[in-house]
Amino acid sequence: MTQFTINQGISLKPYNTFALDVNADFFTVINSTEELKNILQHSDYKHLNKLYLGGGSNVLLTQNFSGMVVLNRIKGIEVVSEDDKYVWVKSGAGENWHELVMYCVANEYAGMENLSLIPGTVGAAPMQNIGAYGVEIKDTFESLEALNLATLEVETFDAAACKFGYRESIFKHEKKGKYVIVNVTFRLDKTPTFRVEYGAIRDTLKEANVTELSIKAISDAVVQIRQSKLPNPAEIGNAGSFFKNPEIPKTQFTELKGLYPEIPSYPINDDTVKVPAGWLIEQAGWKGKRFGEIGVHVKQALVLVNYGGGKGSDIKALAFDIQDSVNQKFGIKLTPEVNFI
Repeated sequence: MTQFTINQGISLKPYNTFALDVNADFFTVINSTEELKNILQHSDYKHLNKLYLGGGSNVLLTQNFSGMVVLNRIKGIEVVSEDDKYVWVKSGAGENWHELVMYCVANEYAGMENLSLIPGTVGAAPMQNIGAYGVEIKDTFESLEALNLATLEVETFDAAACKFGYRESIFKHEKKGKYVIVNVTFRLDKTPTFRVEYGAIRDTLKEANVTELSIKAISDAVVQIRQSKLPNPAEIGNAGSFFKNPEIPKTQFTELKGLYPEIPSYPINDDTVKVPAGWLIEQAGWKGKRFGEIGVHVKQALVLVNYGGGKGSDIKALAFDIQDSVNQKFGIKLTPEVNFI
């Protein structure tokens, strides 16, 4: 039987990007699917409530966790198949997301470069259908394997089974808490299709005097943009974008455009428009506001921050206040990307 180590009374501060100092009754690290199965079958631990963490970049820990925290560190990146057009790369769920992207960039496997520097692990990526600069996980996703926590059988999910939406998947809804993702396989292009039309990528490339597009040039531009706009969690506790960009009916947007001519937007289809949540929050007066040890980031209103000794419960209350404020001003209810624990 694969061995594992159980620790008690462990602070979760190093394991969440908000750097919130809450404790777990029990804590363990898994390095394989078999270790996870062994823990789930162990007579001393199988009845405990469990919280599965990867990079801890999409959770807000509002209190101590009564139960066991399982840190997923299942590693390994390998090419499992290829043909003339594509290469299929399989990654353990515990791999760092950005390091996987850098592996693909270094090998000139195209499709992930716009997703550079997104915090978190590979296993969390399909759960959230993470996306940035016009690209989402579903664009390169092939399949994943996940352990069914009831049967302890590993099941395979293709893209259709994952039911991907905007920052959504089946694992955030009907399958929430029922599976643990153990690996993910992506299909990457050998011939790149460059996506530079979204956000500031084109301007950043121009400033860097890039005359010939490449996967690495786009990745470098995305990293530069993210570093200039978003605080480093190693320096200021945060989870990146706290709220989704809301998608609203075009009729509602037309009314708002009459009141706020400068409101930015991105058309989704003939009937729906996406509005930047950060702009809404900034217009509601929250950007740069600080309340003791927590606040809204000075450069990006979409990011809530812990300056050092903040509490998750206070950040949660701040998020609710922001939601209420934006709803009163614009008639739009913001939805958090971050999971409250």
